[in-house]
Amino acid sequence: MSLPLHLSLKLGAHLIKQKIRRVEKFPLLVEVETLFACNLACAGCGKIQHPHDVLKQRMPVQQAVGAVEECGAPMVALSGGEPLMHPQIHEIVRQLVKRRKFVVLCTNALLLPRHIDKFRPDKNFAWMVHIDGMREQHDAAVSKEGVFDKAVEAIRLAKSKGFQVYTNSTFFNTDSPQTVIDVLTFLNDEVGVDRMEISPGYAYEKAPDQDRFLGVEQTRELFRKAFADGRRKKWRFNHSTLFLDFLEGKVEFECTPWGIPSYSLKGWQLPCYLMADGHVATYRELLQNTQWEKYGRGKDPRCDNCMAHCGYEPSAVLATMGSLRESLRAITVK
Repeated sequence: MSLPLHLSLKLGAHLIKQKIRRVEKFPLLVEVETLFACNLACAGCGKIQHPHDVLKQRMPVQQAVGAVEECGAPMVALSGGEPLMHPQIHEIVRQLVKRRKFVVLCTNALLLPRHIDKFRPDKNFAWMVHIDGMREQHDAAVSKEGVFDKAVEAIRLAKSKGFQVYTNSTFFNTDSPQTVIDVLTFLNDEVGVDRMEISPGYAYEKAPDQDRFLGVEQTRELFRKAFADGRRKKWRFNHSTLFLDFLEGKVEFECTPWGIPSYSLKGWQLPCYLMADGHVATYRELLQNTQWEKYGRGKDPRCDNCMAHCGYEPSAVLATMGSLRESLRAITVK
């Protein structure tokens, strides 16, 4: 299943506007890291490796909202760290939804029950809960027992209160087609989440465990087998059909790193969320000062095994919207 209709329409209107204005590089979604601190220490993430004084910082509301308005993206992912550790994260969400942005709040869900009543259900807001496998595998990925059960409880609580709940699952070389099938079927059929996002893990430079990341052919084989026998059509994905084709190796794309820019307490990150080649103060500087031609598979060795959604989902969306055949397919695929 492809993107929800209201998101497809929102993206379509945004793309038409950029085409009319003849804008070459523009964002589809912006990721705003409101803090770097987290209440977990996941083996595949290096975010909490920042110095203590940086981990104590929290992004002011107007700074977060200003970054979104500056780049003009129609969709926003609020992340961290753990954004529910930010004392004003609910106000950031409120201000962005007020501006008709579609907002997902990325969380491990441990703090969600404590703070859920600060938020209100809205068609332009969804919780994005990280679930990286079934109980044993997820708890191992986050290096703490009991997190899986608490996350599932929090999802069910949010659903009972009328919220949309999405999940985000990252897969590594410790996964098999069956572990992918198990977690996606569980989330889709038993827990009943609204949408699911998936991505092969990227080898963050500061991640404590550097031995768990997938290569390109490993990724294609993993998802080709997991999607077989019609399973892919039964799962409620928050992805374009072409991105899912890309994961299976049915189609090839070049990365579109400016499609999902990342803004944090340090500024706009070059060139993308996954690679830290410095920061600039403004979105204009990001577009104008980044040597985009130096990045991508075959150009920078750090990109060679990357198939992450933050670089390739924008490529797939642009390819979909640029093709009548693929646009019709995205609407009709169930």
